[in-house]
Formats: sequence, structure tokens, C-alpha cells
Amino acid sequence: MGYSGAGKSTLARMLGERYGIQVLHFDRVHWAPGWQERDRGEAHRLVHKFMENPDWVIDGNYTKFEYERRLAEADEIILLLFPRLVSFARAWKRYFQYRGRSRADMGEGCPEKMDLEFMRWILWKGRTPEKRAEFQAIVERYPRKTVVLKSQRDIDRYLEGLPC
Repeated sequence: MGYSGAGKSTLARMLGERYGIQVLHFDRVHWAPGWQERDRGEAHRLVHKFMENPDWVIDGNYTKFEYERRLAEADEIILLLFPRLVSFARAWKRYFQYRGRSRADMGEGCPEKMDLEFMRWILWKGRTPEKRAEFQAIVERYPRKTVVLKSQRDIDRYLEGLPC
């Protein structure tokens, strides 16, 4: 979980590969082809079914998809809380890497884009006091299983400390 552009999808993929477990990217659940929002009932069914797996990694915030259950059942909750300009720069890098194509962690038919609305989301709208309070509430509610990472160096150290 964490801010847009911080590397949630990449870290989730790396964890899935390391441990040989399935990864669910919420952007693939939420977005249908052409950047259309998927029917909420269908999205709920996809997430619910995925969580029946004994082991999983889930990438994304999306409080409307099994939020409380995910937090309760997760062995570990990783919050990527990078500074806004770092997240913005990472999102730009991703845009140039994938522009015109759909990433593996994004829904088919949703080519990478960087528009004014998404820029505003990364820099301001996705970082409201309410969102910060939500992340702080997770830390307070699940202190023993929440890890907060604020930089690429933090991610690298985290990955180095994981068992194989």
C-alpha cells in the first residue's frame, strides 16, 4: 500500500517471484479496457476469490475491495510512503518506459498515460490529510506487522533482510 508512483507494483511482483506466490494488482481489478471502471460487483468477486489462495501478495490501496479483511489476514503490511516529488519522478520514468503500452500490473487495454489529472493525483489529491491519517491508522492498529518504507534505500534494505 502507499502513494502512487512509490513502487507498490514492482515490490509486489518482486515478493511474488521471491516466494513463488500469486500477486493481485488492484489496478488490474479496478480498470477494464479503455480505462473504464470495472463493475464493482465483478471486482469484489475477483478479489474475494483471489484471497481464497493460502498465500498472496496484493498491491494497492483500494479501500472498497476487502480492505479490513486484507489488513487482518496479511502477514505483513508494507506502506510505501515516498515523498511526493520522488513519487512523481518515478511515475514519469514509468510513463516513458511504458507509454503507449499496458503494463503487466495494469488492466489490458489501459496503456500507460500521464495526464494532468494523474499528475494532480500523485502530487496532491492522493496525499490528503485523510489518506495520511488512513496510513497512520494502519500503523497504529497493526504495529507488529506494518513496515513503513520511505525511500528506495529502505526498500533495498527491506529486501536484503528477507529470508529466501
